[in-house]
Amino acid sequence: MPPERSIDVQGFLNAHPFSRRQIGIVVLCLLIVLLDGYDTAAIAYIAPSLLTEWGLQRPDLAPVLSAALFGLVFGSLSAGPLSDRIGRRPVLIAAVLVMGAACLASAFAGDLSTLVVWRFVTGIALGAAMPTALTLVSEYCPARCRSLTTNLVFCGFPVGAALGGFLAAWIIPAHGWRSVLMVGGAAPLLLALALVLWLPESVRFAVAKARPVERIRRLLLPIGAEAAGATRFLVAETVVGDSRGAIRLMLSRGFIVGTLMLWIAYFMGLTIFYAMVNWMPVLFRDAGLAPATAALVAALFPLGGIGSLFSGALMDRFDGNRIVAVFYGLTGLAFIVIGQIAGQVGLLTVAVLVTGVLMNTAQSSLGALAAAYYPTQARGTGMAWMMGLGRFGGIAGSFLVAELSGWQLGFAGILTALAVPGFLAAVALWLKRAAGMPQPSPALKPALKPTAAPGRG
Repeated sequence: MPPERSIDVQGFLNAHPFSRRQIGIVVLCLLIVLLDGYDTAAIAYIAPSLLTEWGLQRPDLAPVLSAALFGLVFGSLSAGPLSDRIGRRPVLIAAVLVMGAACLASAFAGDLSTLVVWRFVTGIALGAAMPTALTLVSEYCPARCRSLTTNLVFCGFPVGAALGGFLAAWIIPAHGWRSVLMVGGAAPLLLALALVLWLPESVRFAVAKARPVERIRRLLLPIGAEAAGATRFLVAETVVGDSRGAIRLMLSRGFIVGTLMLWIAYFMGLTIFYAMVNWMPVLFRDAGLAPATAALVAALFPLGGIGSLFSGALMDRFDGNRIVAVFYGLTGLAFIVIGQIAGQVGLLTVAVLVTGVLMNTAQSSLGALAAAYYPTQARGTGMAWMMGLGRFGGIAGSFLVAELSGWQLGFAGILTALAVPGFLAAVALWLKRAAGMPQPSPALKPALKPTAAPGRG
């Protein structure tokens, strides 16, 4: 018999340059997250039109603005364990199909209640798509650029949200608010076809689930020809309790502090993000800006997420917790400043862009922190639960501005209140850093063996 030749998957990825297969995975997942951002934020950009066409009052918008967020929670909490059980690929394809169909149905809603229902269904799909896409990307990345690449994909969310604003300002006057949702429904349906044709399963998942060695070879051959001669593939991870379920593992003693701090940071960040994205066009209009100007200035806030590329490069070299915590702290300060310049359009435009860079850079970087924190068998669940439970922050943010407005707080008061979650997120990440990475107990170290995909026979 020929000698056994084993390949450690992560070592294999680290030893090769970024291949066309990996680039294709990044592009497809980036498009998924971009459409996630577009469909999530689309409702905010059509909100002023809903007020006019359906004769609504501002508090009437709260259910439709938050419906997708409730769906996002359900989708994230369900999809994480599901992707750790059946794979990343089938969950992504199903999520993108439902996303497109539900958003398209939203475009034909005839009343607020129907729109709320379809936004909830859309949210379920959105909640499943993003964490699964980020998990898949992180599992194909060399260690030297994992944070940078994960943050690049996460950039799709704020860019997609910003794209919705620019598109809304252009097509709503010509074609009405329903056209925004039609675009948001048709594009995912086309993308789902591309996923069926070209998106592979996670190689780390395939190894962890002991898939046939021939299947794993096919996943790695486009990255390096050396995979052809391997008879065994390994994923070397030091994990306490390999037999634990994903949820039990991420809530175990070694992981619990970091898990809770990631949840808190994500919650606080989304409180800010959704409060701003959902209410900025309305707040800026009330502050004296023309509707078209308000939509364009508001679109600059999510566009600032491109700054996460910079933080991703830093996180691949330095302590990511500290870097992201600093960005959150600066976000809090920036909101205090932006609340003081509502009447100066030029300064407001610059301030919104700078604040968006700080805020979205911090929020986009949390996915990379979570991907690095959890092992393969809990990574999908860890990412999805952080994003799912954090969505309650988005729900809180959507209702928070309505509540603050009811207290007769002005523009400056609302923006100052939104600085507090930024400071709290910074504190949470400092505490996560102080807790450190989980370590296996000395008694378990000899039993910590790589997960292997055995050959047949």
